[in-house]
Amino acid sequence: MPSPYEPEGPQGLGNKTFAGRVNEPRLRPCPLRLIGNDVAVPGRTRRVTLEQARRIAVRAQLLDGSARGVLETVRRLGFLQLDPISTVAPPQHLVLWSRLGRYDPGELDRLLWVERKLFEWNAFIWPIESLPLIRARMRRHRRANTTAREGWTRDFLERNAGFRRYVLRELEHRGPLLGRELEDRTGGRARNHRWFGSRQVGMMLEVLHQRGALAVVGRRNGQRLWDLAGRWYPETETVPLRDAEKILAEQRYRALGVRLEKGEWHAHPDASDAPVPDRATLLSPFDRLVHDRDRAEALFDFHYRLEMYVPPAKREYGYYVLPLLAGDRLVGRAEPRFDRKTGKLELLGAWGDTSRLDEVLVELELFLGAQRAESAERDVRLRRAR
Repeated sequence: MPSPYEPEGPQGLGNKTFAGRVNEPRLRPCPLRLIGNDVAVPGRTRRVTLEQARRIAVRAQLLDGSARGVLETVRRLGFLQLDPISTVAPPQHLVLWSRLGRYDPGELDRLLWVERKLFEWNAFIWPIESLPLIRARMRRHRRANTTAREGWTRDFLERNAGFRRYVLRELEHRGPLLGRELEDRTGGRARNHRWFGSRQVGMMLEVLHQRGALAVVGRRNGQRLWDLAGRWYPETETVPLRDAEKILAEQRYRALGVRLEKGEWHAHPDASDAPVPDRATLLSPFDRLVHDRDRAEALFDFHYRLEMYVPPAKREYGYYVLPLLAGDRLVGRAEPRFDRKTGKLELLGAWGDTSRLDEVLVELELFLGAQRAESAERDVRLRRAR
């Protein structure tokens, strides 16, 4: 049977986890609040207006100019999503740029692979403080056998027990290794998988990674380097899965600032609804301010979809369009593309209020090290795009 396997996001609920609207302030009980990173105590939440909710959402995501440093930003956001599509820049780099402005992307690599204050798991970058919580999810992956995907994974490992032992042995003796440095010893007829191709090495590595046996310990030309988890992760306390999920849910709530409950917006008790500075930036499609498309539309009256899998003739806007945030409003969208061969940042289209777009593109060019287009040429492009 074909594999039902798909990477699981940190929410495990797709894009429907948080959606909402809001009215007058009112206090009501909230089931959980964190002190620091690991202690949960009862907290409070308050009902807020839509205008307050917008300000809170932008501030909670550090899009108000308050972000200070890569590590602190990742800790505040909770995680960064990884994705191979890099039309402008890798999503993790673009999310940080939207908050920090110009910064050194090499700092993210240092924090991951040298200082080990961050770690990669399941296509996300996490603060090392979250490792005990993520290990609870790793244990769940090892034990789970209820869904079709979980049953397929368990069957895959049982059918390929020898291949699993080979991978672990090779990594023990020769690791860290790239996936292509391991043989495919699954045997039988190969199937083309939409992520892993016809070789089953990637599938085995991913399954063992999700279960906590393997760790990503570096990147070589963008490809993951694998090693035994015991040689990479530090020792941590054991957190029960139920407690881990409560803490992670609380961290997500605090990072998002507001959520919609029965047609009303409710704010995290630590959230600030102070005015947002007049700051403009472009957002990655994977940015948590817009990741939940329904929530973003309810907050900003801004309908946004990523159309890279939509046939060109049916796209409303473009292949990889980025929302334009100005203050606490999503005011427009643009489709920049960084041509790495020429070193130029192209603007393929822009829609909505693009009065702040030129200044944002200048900052993006400087961050990417792209060649600056002539001002007159850019003005013509913007007029056409509008």
